[in-house]
Amino acid sequence: MELTALLLSRLQFAFTISFHIIFPSFTIGLAAWLTILEALYIATGRPAYRALFEFWLKIFGVAFGLGVVSGIVMAFQFGTNWSELSRMSGPIQGPLLSYESFTAFALEASFFGILLFGRKRVPPWFYLIATAMVALGTTLSAFWIMVNNSWMQVPVGYAIRNGAFVPVDWFKIIFSPVVWVRFPHMLLAAYLTGAFCVAATGAWYLLRRIYAPEARIMLRMGLYLAAVLLPVQLLFGHLVGDYAHDDQPAKFAAIEGRWHDEQPAGEVLFAVPDAGSQTNRYEIKIPILGSLIGSMSFDAREVGLTSFPPRDRPPVLIPFFAFRIMVGCGLLMLALAALGSYWCWKRRIHRNPLLLWSIFLSFPLPFIATLSGWFTAEVGRQPWTIYGLLRTADAMTPFLTTRTAAISLVVYCALYTFIFVFGIFYIYRLLRTGPAGSLLMATSGIPNRPMSAADFQGNPALPLTAGE
Repeated sequence: MELTALLLSRLQFAFTISFHIIFPSFTIGLAAWLTILEALYIATGRPAYRALFEFWLKIFGVAFGLGVVSGIVMAFQFGTNWSELSRMSGPIQGPLLSYESFTAFALEASFFGILLFGRKRVPPWFYLIATAMVALGTTLSAFWIMVNNSWMQVPVGYAIRNGAFVPVDWFKIIFSPVVWVRFPHMLLAAYLTGAFCVAATGAWYLLRRIYAPEARIMLRMGLYLAAVLLPVQLLFGHLVGDYAHDDQPAKFAAIEGRWHDEQPAGEVLFAVPDAGSQTNRYEIKIPILGSLIGSMSFDAREVGLTSFPPRDRPPVLIPFFAFRIMVGCGLLMLALAALGSYWCWKRRIHRNPLLLWSIFLSFPLPFIATLSGWFTAEVGRQPWTIYGLLRTADAMTPFLTTRTAAISLVVYCALYTFIFVFGIFYIYRLLRTGPAGSLLMATSGIPNRPMSAADFQGNPALPLTAGE
């Protein structure tokens, strides 16, 4: 494969967005959970909720900072590598991205400082509102990004004037039916990411026999939330597939690994697609199921990739395997959430180390599912940047050279890797420390108990055992 400026620019954007999406998918769900913890602490006065809030707030702060830094850099690429896309779609994408700044960034920047420094300076009810506003800000950020990306997937409400796409109906753009299946799908993915990271941390602490009360809270809340949300996520995943089936049939055919029209169509569970021969090797297929999934019919005709000109077909391997990885991760998480919730309900999960290890080791699954879902959506959209209107090759900066694109790719990779290693290492240090430091801050400020902090430092497990 020849290394061209186009290929390197696509690799650069794929790398930066893959790096960036890790952190919002974690912090969106975590911000919502912090709001729940603060509300529970106000309602019950239970110290364990306060300790968990202070503990996860530190992790949220680090992950939030990494997400902001990596997200800002991504915007520069629209000017450096994709100037034609910026010129042609700026009248629509520019306002959408600015709406994110005016709403999401404004809320996050205004209230995040209160979370970090305002606990003793504002009333408890206002601190809870500040926490909720940060959670709302992260949600609005995801909303505007999904509106922008969904318009690129299925453009609506526009007209072409002087070689540019201009908005003629903002209501259609913002309230497109595609947005209202893709945005909940992404939001649920973020909540599930937070839920499994919290549950995995609780399982880790139980395996290490430390912070048992806090660990049980994390385990129960994370698993119960995941058990409720995963069936809903599967439903929205099906609805996202419906829009691809109706509006992007070439993408849908690539995901299905369907080369030729079929009536009725089978469902390919596994295969190795061969673009050269336009066939699948080692195929495992269920008859009729493809028509049922695609059209809710037992005899519907489903289109294959050969119905499209070769230049209009997406690459098959990435969306085909990425989709199956995403679904596999989802089903595995569903099984763990259901099984773990049952054992938590029976109050016997601490007696099942194998299940605890499985839950602990499951924390990468939601990240892998989110990344593979984005790969499915974005690679499956090729060769279009704005589907059916602007090809990726035509969206690139015309004068960009291969050498320039290669240098910027290497610089981005080096800087992002450096930031990622140190950021993840610091989060790991916080996780190893656990809620100990947070509880110490909460107890050491009590004037009539000056020895509580000293007792806590001498025996970190002592005050925690009384929190349940």
